[in-house]
Amino acid sequence: MQPSAIGLFLIAGLASLFMSWVIGAGSSGATPFAPAVGANAISTMRAAFVVGILGFAGAVVQGANVSETIGGGLVGGVRLPAAAVIVVLLIGAGLMAIGIKTGYPIATAFTVTGSVVGVGLALGGTPVWSKYLQIGAVWALTPFVGGGLAYGIASVLPREDVPERYSVPLLAGTVVAVLANVEFASLGPNGTSGSFVELSQRTLGTDGAAVSLLVSVVLAVAIAVLVSWDVRRDETGGLRRVLLSLGSLVAFSAGGSQVGLAVGPLLPLLADLELVPVIAVLTGGGLGILAGSWTGAPRMIKSLAQDYSALGPRRSIAALVPSFLIAQLAVLLGVPVSFNEIVVSAIIGSGAAVGGSDAVSARKIGVTVGAWVGSFVVAFVLGYGSVALFPLL
Repeated sequence: MQPSAIGLFLIAGLASLFMSWVIGAGSSGATPFAPAVGANAISTMRAAFVVGILGFAGAVVQGANVSETIGGGLVGGVRLPAAAVIVVLLIGAGLMAIGIKTGYPIATAFTVTGSVVGVGLALGGTPVWSKYLQIGAVWALTPFVGGGLAYGIASVLPREDVPERYSVPLLAGTVVAVLANVEFASLGPNGTSGSFVELSQRTLGTDGAAVSLLVSVVLAVAIAVLVSWDVRRDETGGLRRVLLSLGSLVAFSAGGSQVGLAVGPLLPLLADLELVPVIAVLTGGGLGILAGSWTGAPRMIKSLAQDYSALGPRRSIAALVPSFLIAQLAVLLGVPVSFNEIVVSAIIGSGAAVGGSDAVSARKIGVTVGAWVGSFVVAFVLGYGSVALFPLL
């Protein structure tokens, strides 16, 4: 490798690290615990500390799918050179930094995806329409599905004819059943990815759909019984513990989804360097997210927790359940998804269920949606235009 190429590679690595920091300070670090902070279940600074650790863990064990999509699944026929990778990451991080500075949640997934597609197409790549349709469907449906589920859950939890000693454990059991089937790094045979259900099957020496269902149900029932006992014993404390547990799962999922936006563009550059495994790249990205969460996330956490909805613990639980489910679906599909979009939509849905239109800021929502759409368009134009203006990229 020539000295100039090594220099560009190092700059690309630093740009990736900066992008990881921005993600931790913005969407990944702020949104998972914003509902919990809004419900006064945890302080802003403590939330930033915890979400950093969990985001790092999620990045390491669940970050591969989205990283591969960003690295080579968005544009066909080309491999981004180091200079183009630098441009992609600087565009994404720059737009995110603007969002952090102004307090408005710019969508990380939109900025990075837009810049990668813009640069790739300008370099002569071909569109991957099937992936675009999949990504577009997830992006378009997230506000309706996430907000709708949050609205429905928030509408049920306060009802006197649905006691919380039943409804909250049911939600907790559902989340655990999904979590049991989620794939994590190194849980599969020979160090491959696998789920807790698959691990249980290998341990028991059995397999099949019936066994998977049985293991999922047993785990779900066990957690539901535990949560039911906790809520009966101490309703306020039990709801708080459920809320913090859900926030932790969402923070973990955020790391697994968002790290790919920072390190994914590097993967093509590392393809020829067999001594640098993907897990090392994910670890570096996770450390950047951790640093960003600890140093820059409190501002965004406060903005989301206070400006979008006056949340209590029940509405916060209603917001976090669909956030976790959508985040894990995106990780499974390898779709880059915005945690701002996921959690903000759920916050709006849960707030509207109880407080109606007075529970949310219409102006703030309008500006946020405009920022989501505009961030993709601006990133695409900047990416495409950068190659057109500087053909050496």
